[in-house]
Amino acid sequence: MDDITNKPAGKCPVMHGAITETGKSNTDWWPNTLNLDILSQHDTKTNPLGKGFDYREELKSLDFAALKADLLALMTDSQEWWPADWGHYGGLMIRMSWHAAGSYRLADGRGGAGTGNQRFAPLNSWPDNVSLDKARRLLWPIKKKYGNKVSWADLIAYAGTIAYESMGLKTFGFGFGREDIWHPEKDTYWGAEKEWLAPSDARYGNVDEPSTMENPLAAVQMGLIYVNPEGVNGKPDPMKTAAQVRETFKRMAMNDEETVALTAGGHTVGKTHGNGDAHALGPNPEAADVTDQGMGWVNPNQNGLASRAVTSGLEGAWTSHPTVFDMGFFEMLFGHEWELRKSPAGAFQWEPVSITEEDKPVDASDPSIRHNPMMTDADMAMKVDPIYNAICQKFMADPEYFKDTFARAWFKLTHRDMGPKVRYVGPDVPGEELIWQDPVSAGSTSYDVAAVKAKLINAGLSIPELVATAWDSARTYRGSDMRGGANGARIRLSPQKDWEGNEPARLAKVLAVLEPIAAQTGASVADVIVLAGNVGVELAAKAAGVDVSVPFTPGRGDATAAQTDAESFSVLEPIHDGFRNWLKKDYVVSPEELLLDRTQLMGLTAPEMTVLIGGLRVIGANYGGLKHGVFTEREGALTNDFFVNLTDMAYTWKKGADGFYEIRDRKTGALKWTASRVDLVFGSNSILRAYAELYAQDDAKEAFVKDFVAAWTKVMNADRFDIA
Repeated sequence: MDDITNKPAGKCPVMHGAITETGKSNTDWWPNTLNLDILSQHDTKTNPLGKGFDYREELKSLDFAALKADLLALMTDSQEWWPADWGHYGGLMIRMSWHAAGSYRLADGRGGAGTGNQRFAPLNSWPDNVSLDKARRLLWPIKKKYGNKVSWADLIAYAGTIAYESMGLKTFGFGFGREDIWHPEKDTYWGAEKEWLAPSDARYGNVDEPSTMENPLAAVQMGLIYVNPEGVNGKPDPMKTAAQVRETFKRMAMNDEETVALTAGGHTVGKTHGNGDAHALGPNPEAADVTDQGMGWVNPNQNGLASRAVTSGLEGAWTSHPTVFDMGFFEMLFGHEWELRKSPAGAFQWEPVSITEEDKPVDASDPSIRHNPMMTDADMAMKVDPIYNAICQKFMADPEYFKDTFARAWFKLTHRDMGPKVRYVGPDVPGEELIWQDPVSAGSTSYDVAAVKAKLINAGLSIPELVATAWDSARTYRGSDMRGGANGARIRLSPQKDWEGNEPARLAKVLAVLEPIAAQTGASVADVIVLAGNVGVELAAKAAGVDVSVPFTPGRGDATAAQTDAESFSVLEPIHDGFRNWLKKDYVVSPEELLLDRTQLMGLTAPEMTVLIGGLRVIGANYGGLKHGVFTEREGALTNDFFVNLTDMAYTWKKGADGFYEIRDRKTGALKWTASRVDLVFGSNSILRAYAELYAQDDAKEAFVKDFVAAWTKVMNADRFDIA
């Protein structure tokens, strides 16, 4: 037996880097391997609360009034270890909430304040988030007090809203209900750059044409929430910045009026921080020493003064009274001429050509000292861009309209990724239902489900038609922001009814049959579409010799065109669907990587993805009836044939014409089947092959059907927030 006490001096028994980021992963050794980590991004093993914990139940016992009172008290309870600007933490808390929510992007729904992901890398260490670690640490005593009754995600979002209330804004409301994650979302794509704040050209086809920014990105540079405050690539030019502001806010689900309101309302309070040497700051939280205890950017020159803080590098307040929500931003911006100067930290900023002493904001630490106000390049864009300028004039002429518009835009910013209103909890949830919440009226639950099923069985539609229509209706769901899904039956409305991926001709044919059944039985079209898919699955299972009843819960509603923001829904249009073996065109990203991305957005695991692919193939649910991957002689029957034949060594696999693959008899060379890359990856990837082999076993036939039904039901019910 080895005696590790006699190991050579200085030799550690643990391999260096084996359990830190310095160690090589499989993808380092084999960079072209398919990385399935995204499908286990929030594995239950990382959650210390256990499967039985229900945050919504915990919220019922939260003393909302006491929490609000504690947050209001915190705003003016300045701490020696991190002193507040003018004795008020409002600006810091607003920035924390803003930057948590502002990471949301419309294209894939990722980012946002809905998970508390700002606590983890990379967001906790982004250059744009300097000192927000201090804001979260200031909140810790409150989080400690209320424990699991309030999540970090809710607390981070709520703190900014209460900060605005403490500064005089009548807010629009607030909804609790954001559940925390417990592990970094390392697989979220924030850009291909290898360094923070790399020139933004890398993510544009042409940096002078902001619409050419790479999808699904929204921020202009790695490590920023929106745009560079100093100008495009740090070069001041308000007109160029205006174009980037417009594109990036659009990609974060905001229109021009909301953009101006958020810019003005966000910069009505608080200040920027650049009164010192930015190069003197210590490492970011993720890189800091253990003695820093999770905080970073230690400033050796701050000397306990709020006025000596360094974050963005710009320095100064925007208004004369930066702890009061008023019209000061507009008065300052339009009441002065501005010239380009540099902050003490060396950052470009705009300052007044001339200003009276009494209009200057006082020092953040010493009220006897006054400083020039400042504007970022994005602020100046509000003045020089004709459209933004006109909106500013409108707001200045009607201050109450501005305040209401800002309050609504702030509410949208902090709730955009929470999904429909039914998910909101608490006494301050607004009664008004908003178009961006994708409202759906409740559907009936009193109709005869068995009678609807009987009509569907005799409706004259094929199993693939029944299954494909239900799948297309439900597959739009994405757990990133809880949008899409079968509820609402928006597949029958514009723009979804015309999407190429929904096969408009086939869809119209099926809806022409299903809609009269809904009308005759009192069921919603949404319920009938899902029930039709369930019937198709049951018939396919029966054809395979397995009797199964697919679970169904009625109550879906039918959305109207008036309840549907068609432009907003355009981002949900599929450009691929590996489950139905469809790819709109060739992309830089491989089809199998696109499949993983869609699978993760739908909230599915790798085994669920596997069983759904195999089942949909043999059912014949491929797009346009294509035969790629239909590895069976019994098409329409829910068998495990896809896996049996994929793993059978009686065949050979080689690339054929048009980017597809041929599966031929090993002895005769006869063509047996054709396949896509998505099909073959279930045999080539070692992890997916393990699942494929499981379902190919002789004892797997009934287990395969059972697992398919469970995964199918999960997809159909993904957006049913009204059921457990």
